[in-house]
Amino acid sequence: MLSQERYKAILEIIEERNVATVTELAALVGTSESSIRRDLTALDREGKLRKVYGGATAINRTEGALEDEVNVRYEQMAEEKELISEYAAQLINNDDFVYIDSGTTTSRLIDHIGSTKATFVTNGIIHAQKLLSKGLRAYMIGGRIKPVTASVVGAEGVRNLVKFNFTKAFMGSNGIDVTAGFTTPDSEEAMVKEKAIEKSFAAFVLADHSKFRKVYPVTFAELRKCCIITDRLPFGGFSDKTIIREVIS
Repeated sequence: MLSQERYKAILEIIEERNVATVTELAALVGTSESSIRRDLTALDREGKLRKVYGGATAINRTEGALEDEVNVRYEQMAEEKELISEYAAQLINNDDFVYIDSGTTTSRLIDHIGSTKATFVTNGIIHAQKLLSKGLRAYMIGGRIKPVTASVVGAEGVRNLVKFNFTKAFMGSNGIDVTAGFTTPDSEEAMVKEKAIEKSFAAFVLADHSKFRKVYPVTFAELRKCCIITDRLPFGGFSDKTIIREVIS
């Protein structure tokens, strides 16, 4: 296979998977690992991918400010979200005072919460309804309602959070990047997320592997401020920045 053909094949694999090891690429392309390493070096220099230890990742994707409706996002990566949320629910103890951020994975978290004396605070309308239906002790913050995410956002929501001191916070994030950190399309949503993390002893971001290497317009936290619970460990230096817990089925 000619080098240009290998380049094309490598880029197609990286585009599809976001990340791949040298061993995986060698097997899929049908060439030696030494050739793959040289190819990755060349493609990295051209800015077409990012070479990392043991493999390569896709270049950061900069996303816009538009978001899918919550009912659409709920069905995306459903199996992965179930694994992540079930694991996260096991971290909740009877004496916890918990913040649950709006989001489709955090919504599934509530489905897995059993009988508990923990107290919950949320900015998600759907989340509040679920907590209520399960008979759990819950509060909802007030403020402007954002229809697309069915959540409370903005300055009034932030003011509602100031008085609280959470033991744990379970957060959602649209994008996760080594440099940009945890990002979201909406500055008003970012304000609430940032304050909730600030007011929590421990914060966990629940995110499936598709969220990595995506960057949205507004950063609400650096990676070091939250532990990540995900279904697949990412390459590219994420583990150097924070604790990542991989959930395996």
